[in-house]
Amino acid sequence: MAEVDCEELDEIGTDPASVAGSSRFVANPLGNNQHKDCRESSISPALWTRELNLNAARSDDPRIKDLLLDFQRRNITDKYMRQLVLDQMAKQPAARVGPRRMKEIITSETGYPLTLECITEEMRLQDPEGFRRRHPGSSKHNRSQLVSLGPHHEWSADGHDKLTSIGFPIYGIRDVWSSLWLLLMVVPNNRLKDVVGYLYLKLVMELGGMPIQSTSDCGSETTVMYGFANALREAFSELDVNELPAHRFLKSVHNITIERGWIPLRFELGENIRIFWDAGADRYDENDAAQRSLINWLWPPLVQRELDKFKSSHNNHKTRKDKNRILPSGVAPSVAYSLPGQYGGEWCLQPVDTAVVAELMESLGGEDLLRFVDVEYEQRADMAFGTLGISAITLENVWHVFDRMRTLM
Repeated sequence: MAEVDCEELDEIGTDPASVAGSSRFVANPLGNNQHKDCRESSISPALWTRELNLNAARSDDPRIKDLLLDFQRRNITDKYMRQLVLDQMAKQPAARVGPRRMKEIITSETGYPLTLECITEEMRLQDPEGFRRRHPGSSKHNRSQLVSLGPHHEWSADGHDKLTSIGFPIYGIRDVWSSLWLLLMVVPNNRLKDVVGYLYLKLVMELGGMPIQSTSDCGSETTVMYGFANALREAFSELDVNELPAHRFLKSVHNITIERGWIPLRFELGENIRIFWDAGADRYDENDAAQRSLINWLWPPLVQRELDKFKSSHNNHKTRKDKNRILPSGVAPSVAYSLPGQYGGEWCLQPVDTAVVAELMESLGGEDLLRFVDVEYEQRADMAFGTLGISAITLENVWHVFDRMRTLM
């Protein structure tokens, strides 16, 4: 057989002429025939995927769903945008929330990024008097500058009593440097020293440490907190209690951080809850022990849910820049708290032994201090509610649920 030049060989190293004339080779090794390459459409993408290490998203891929949802959010109709504003206004009957806060709340709860112009226009159309009521026409008091080293240098603690008359006292603790809400809870009684002391320990337990200093007003309910702050300082911190007190008592007007926090809470949450309460309070007999237990099962989780939403919203709310403010401004409290070094602060949390803290919490009474009803009643109420066919209890339907469950409990 004549010698074949390498350049004449095909891409698989075979001389086509010699192959065609010899039975020693498989017929048609090149695979060319009368049939179409029917699998090209399915094989080619697979080959390219393997070659380039591609990872194409499937139609049911969560990323595709997120992109479609984002597209829908940015291309919703005017009618739907108006409805979102109306729905949120219905949840704010006290009309204490302005357009900017309304925008943040709608985005936080629904994910739809409505424009400020759209929200303002709809709010002016539906409730023009609300803008007048929210106008800052009250007189202002002189305020001193706050000074703090960083997160957990100082905690500001206090109780909030605007809902106490209907049975839902609130207690809160706030970080002074970042203005971050650290704890915000509805409790059976915010005037009991064991409850306040337990909440302090609960926060220390969650964070794994205590602040350099805590502050509160001079109420008798803070004495247990004062005792624990000093005891933990002496046991786990190198700081001398005699040189730098672990707890300071202040007049309420000087406990600025927490006192300032109660104002938006009352406007955005407290007054709205009170309106929903008053809408059905005439059907409730507070002298009836059975009804009182049912109310204590129904309402505190609702109030706590609203507190959690308020806490999250305000912790992630970017504040207005204040060039005269020493502490961080123009940034969300959660951001300043997480990145203190970028805003001139330092992490001041004092580590403690959480096992010791857990023992102290149990010695006070444990989680029972925060219960509005006992475990046995809670289980019976859960079972009764499960028979109603209602998916969730809300501020809008709570009195309807009360009427139906009253006959079951």
